[in-house]
Amino acid sequence: MLNDFRLYQLVSPNLPVGAFTYSQGLEWAVESGWITDADSLREWLQSVLWHGIAQLELPVLIRAMAATRRDDLDAFSDWTGELTAARETRELRAEESQRGAAFVRLLKALPIELEESWLHAIASSQVAAMAYAGHQWSIAPEALSRGYLWAWLEGAVVAGVKLVPLGQTQGQQLMAQLSGELDRAVTHAFSVTDEQVGSSNLALAIASSLHETQYTRLYRS
Repeated sequence: MLNDFRLYQLVSPNLPVGAFTYSQGLEWAVESGWITDADSLREWLQSVLWHGIAQLELPVLIRAMAATRRDDLDAFSDWTGELTAARETRELRAEESQRGAAFVRLLKALPIELEESWLHAIASSQVAAMAYAGHQWSIAPEALSRGYLWAWLEGAVVAGVKLVPLGQTQGQQLMAQLSGELDRAVTHAFSVTDEQVGSSNLALAIASSLHETQYTRLYRS
């Protein structure tokens, strides 16, 4: 079905939104010696998944899609603003706005209906833009959540393979190990209440803040 192919398009690593330029603190974690091999990278990514994405990004994505379905711009703006406010560092907030703006530029060139009054909120983050596009293209929230997680995992493992460094086979082994947790993370995200939405990944916050002054960097976050 067409909506399946639209989902593949949204989560493709070839999507021109600059996702490959961000490591979300991973670069500093490697530089500092926190991550030195495949096992420590797996533990880092598990922490990001369960203490961050499953508690913050996915619940916001789900709520933003629901707000789009109701044509409720206020609720959409509130939840996507909550995501931005939960980003602990300047780099992470800049990443949200930069990726969101890039996503909107792309959506304007694609067969999708973009309402002018929604543009500012849609451009606030990649999560906001994906939620809006997912609704417009009739992608189910569960499917979009799984796609979002897969895109994150693929990008994070690619960054880890470059930075640690690891072999390509080790990267694929990590993908195989961690992909087994993605469905459970989606199920968890749907159970998160409004009051529980938020990130508690202190290691990522510390790594991101220290990455801002890291002397030599490949990544923007």
